Amino acid sequence: MTNFLSFTGRVMGIEDFPIMTNDPNAGCYKLFSLTDRDGSIVNFVVEPTTYFVRHEKVRVGDIVTGYYDANAPVPLIYPPQYRAIVMAKVHSDYSVEVSFFNSQLLSSDGMLRLNPSRQTEIILENGQDFNGNPASRDLVVIYSVSTRSIPAQTTPSTIIVLC
Repeated sequence: MTNFLSFTGRVMGIEDFPIMTNDPNAGCYKLFSLTDRDGSIVNFVVEPTTYFVRHEKVRVGDIVTGYYDANAPVPLIYPPQYRAIVMAKVHSDYSVEVSFFNSQLLSSDGMLRLNPSRQTEIILENGQDFNGNPASRDLVVIYSVSTRSIPAQTTPSTIIVLC
């Protein structure tokens, strides 16, 4: 179970992030610098294992949300720098939620309950079908509408299981 937190902002820069000198993986790690509406800045280290929702390519100027593990160690620097687990472009036609969903498919913050239907696509990060139960797992959920109740309820279009 991962304790996900997020930061949403406009991508102000993308650059290579060397993890060691004479790095054989040079170019495989990136540093995304994001700025929100209030001018706060956060840097995300994007690794080869970072999941990009819908495998969308992110460019400077895009508005994205980066999700990271709130319990992971971070360097005490400014601006803060987090290891990105999931990156999602912000779109007006759908929403993304990344969270641990319990046995009742309720998000860890108690604000979203999933009601999957037969049309809900349940897949792995690599796009292959997931045939098990998505409950009690870390999930990326893509949905378009939800109720205004607390918790909000939705029938997602896609659930991505983070293994």
